Amino acid sequence: MKTQVAIIGAGPSGLLLGQLLHKAGIRTLIIERQTPEYVLGRIRAGILESGTVELLREAGVAGRMEQEGLVHHGVEFIFDGQRIPVPLSELTGGKSVMVYGQTEVTRDLMQARDECGAPIIYGVSQVQINDAKSDRPSVEFEKEGERCRIECDFIAGCDGFHGISRKSIPREVLREYESVWPFGWLGLLADTPPVNPELIYAHHERGFVLCSQRSLTRSRYYLQVPLSDRIEAWSDDRFWDELKRRLPSDLAGRLVTGHSLEKSIAPLRSYVVEPMQYGRLFLVGDAAHIVPPTGAKGLNLAASDVNYLWRILSAYYRQGRSDLLASYSHLALNRVWKGERFSWFMTHLLHDFQEKSAFDRKMQEADRRYYLGSEAGLTTIAENYVGLPFENVG
Repeated sequence: MKTQVAIIGAGPSGLLLGQLLHKAGIRTLIIERQTPEYVLGRIRAGILESGTVELLREAGVAGRMEQEGLVHHGVEFIFDGQRIPVPLSELTGGKSVMVYGQTEVTRDLMQARDECGAPIIYGVSQVQINDAKSDRPSVEFEKEGERCRIECDFIAGCDGFHGISRKSIPREVLREYESVWPFGWLGLLADTPPVNPELIYAHHERGFVLCSQRSLTRSRYYLQVPLSDRIEAWSDDRFWDELKRRLPSDLAGRLVTGHSLEKSIAPLRSYVVEPMQYGRLFLVGDAAHIVPPTGAKGLNLAASDVNYLWRILSAYYRQGRSDLLASYSHLALNRVWKGERFSWFMTHLLHDFQEKSAFDRKMQEADRRYYLGSEAGLTTIAENYVGLPFENVG
């Protein structure tokens, strides 16, 4: 098999990259270890930055998002029972975020890929990347017991944190940066109307709360819990009772409860690897970086990587701009680290840390008073939340 760009991973980043390259007239082949049903079964993020929304429009897959997605012009914070609105659009010159689940983004991209006839091979195993430093790299894999080979010009590693792409780069080349947070998020998805029109980020002495949503009839809630907790100990009733304890009485009183569609506990991690490129192998999304979900940056940083990579590859094929190839890692990492910083900031601002010293707790309180008590502080939160602008390529 031959193609111009081999893409490893059929999650949203691999599919979005494939769609944008296809529209630019560049041939791609995507391989994926899992089945389509498994990929669509992942319950992930639901907040799209303004730049991610524009990228989906540019890819031609925004039709259903425009109809069903919910545009949000603000968010709310709660500290000591006080509700503090953050008017995103007012503070950022009209920018907003879109509530539209990652599962739905993936579904739209899968449909677009199917309609254009571009190939995806599901259920592959034993993936191997060859000669990434040469101008003739290749990808080998097994499918139903047969060994297959893709000859290509470039390889995009969109296969997540546990995938083969990052592991194919020599360890002496990579620098890893990591911080593991001392708590987890217990998440529950339910077909119940959201408790509030805008998303709510709440601090409480019992732990952080996020009241999010996927639609006007589907809600997503999160509770900060110890890493030692097990999902079996959290019945639906216990979850709803604890959520009500951590919300002001007016919100708790109008909370609609129901049977959980999905419930899980996720540990929180901050992780970045440098560089994000090794020869003609490019790392995209979770293959190169992980953020805690507090700042809603995971999917959006993956889309940011895609934005830079497809523009660089398009310039290479359309204009012969081979000089831009080496700029990918720098461009991507500049925005990645800003996203990591915002997620780190939001996590420190909102969560309770049992091991914090008295001084650190006072600093946390001072941060809350400043950032949520001044227009400058609120503007900093708002411009990061809606998404920092992409840099120009070339």
